[in-house]
Amino acid sequence: MKKLGLALLAGTFLQAAPMPSYAGDKPIFDFADKERWIIRARAINIDPDEDSTVTGLAADVSADDATVPEVDFTYFFSDHIGAELILATAQHDMGTNTGLDLGDVMILPPTLNLQYHFNPKGTFRPYAGAGLGYIFYYNEDAGASINNIKYDDGISYSLQLGMDYGINEHWAINADIKKLYHETDVSINGGAITADVDLDPWIFGLGVAYRF
Repeated sequence: MKKLGLALLAGTFLQAAPMPSYAGDKPIFDFADKERWIIRARAINIDPDEDSTVTGLAADVSADDATVPEVDFTYFFSDHIGAELILATAQHDMGTNTGLDLGDVMILPPTLNLQYHFNPKGTFRPYAGAGLGYIFYYNEDAGASINNIKYDDGISYSLQLGMDYGINEHWAINADIKKLYHETDVSINGGAITADVDLDPWIFGLGVAYRF
């Protein structure tokens, strides 16, 4: 899944630059002051790429993937430069590689990326971005195997590749891949077991975009 998604986006980048598209004499995505915003709705798959160091238990922490809806907003400072705020939340089942059930937790990772759009007036509009986020953990359910579990909130770092494929001057189809880098400290059973967990999820998204 990861390799296929990256290959598709890489191919899009290679093809996009020489392919401007015009509606009459006007580019399909001509930049104007009144059209500085894009709102997108995506279905995203969040696939943790976890690594952990556990004290008090001979095991590694694991996290299941999740598929959820996501909404984001992009503001354009110019044709090429935009800032995107990403909003989504997901429930992840947690466990260990030895089969211990660590329950589940809700994760909220608002992320702000600064983007560069390579072909802003074309039908294919690839972009790359990087930014910062902050991951919140809530509604922790320890499950049946342990008494309690706590995750520390913290900063995340983001890298992004994506593209919009224009349908008309307002609507587009969007495909997007993000990689988040995030480390959390986990306390189990009041600190009897502790873990330093790098979740580092891949996020694959597909959806629609509307420019206004």
